[in-house]
Order: sequence, then structure tokens, then C-alpha cells
Amino acid sequence: MEQIDKEYFIKSLAYLFLETFEGSPEGQGSAYLDRGVGIFSTLGAASSEDASRSVNGTTAAAQTEHAKFYIDRLCEFMNGRTEPINWDQSWLIETVDEEEWDALRESVRKAYENTLKMIADHADWSERSVGMAMAMLAHTAYHLGSIRQILKTK
Repeated sequence: MEQIDKEYFIKSLAYLFLETFEGSPEGQGSAYLDRGVGIFSTLGAASSEDASRSVNGTTAAAQTEHAKFYIDRLCEFMNGRTEPINWDQSWLIETVDEEEWDALRESVRKAYENTLKMIADHADWSERSVGMAMAMLAHTAYHLGSIRQILKTK
């Protein structure tokens, strides 16, 4: 079986994370239909009231915390964590005030930066690591869509 170049994989993965969080660069194609839209611009446009509004039993704040929790934990697993996770903890935040919303958005930015660093520094791109990295990307993209749909309801 032919192996892909590790540097190409890392560059491609990092670019897709960039699109997911920062939006597609201007003038370039996008993996998403909505060009230039990512997690940061989506969350930045929402107030704490918007983020706390329940739609079909969930909120944008809950979806945001869950997505951040997930990438934080998968980065830990890729770096050797073996202890089980209490995934219910990823859904503890449902509503936020303005200060909490600002803190959550900042923690998402830090999680993104840590993820990019982990991707760049990760040495063992085994099938397991590749699978976890792809899961982080797909999972985050799913929640970006969920958050965008929740915030569109008024």
C-alpha cells in the first residue's frame, strides 16, 4: 500500500482546521459551501443571549463547549492519555452570561491553537492518530453546522 507524504498530510489537515475555525482564505476555494465562515466568526457574531437560547433541547453555548472539550480530549489521547473520559462533562455548560461567553470563545481559540501545535509536533502518525485527527475535524465541522443552525433561529 502506498503511503502519503507525512508533511502533505499535516499541511492538509492543518488547512482544513484553519477553514473550520478561521474560515476559508479570501479568493480561495473552500471545503465548506459558505466561504469565509468559521467557528470564530460564527461565535464572534453571537451574543451570550443568542448562545444561551435553547433550540430543540440544545444551545450554541452547549455545542461550543462540547466541541472544544472533544478536541481537547482527543489531543490528550494523541499525546498518550489513557485514562477514560467522562463525556457527560462536555455538556455541562448550557447557558452563559456575557463574561462566560467571552471566556468560552477564548478557550475555543486556545483549543484550536493547541490542536494546530499538536498536529505540527505529533511524531507518530499511526492509523490510530490519523483516525483521531480526522474525527476531530469531522466532529468540529458537524458542531460548526449545528451552532450556525441554532444561531439562525430567532
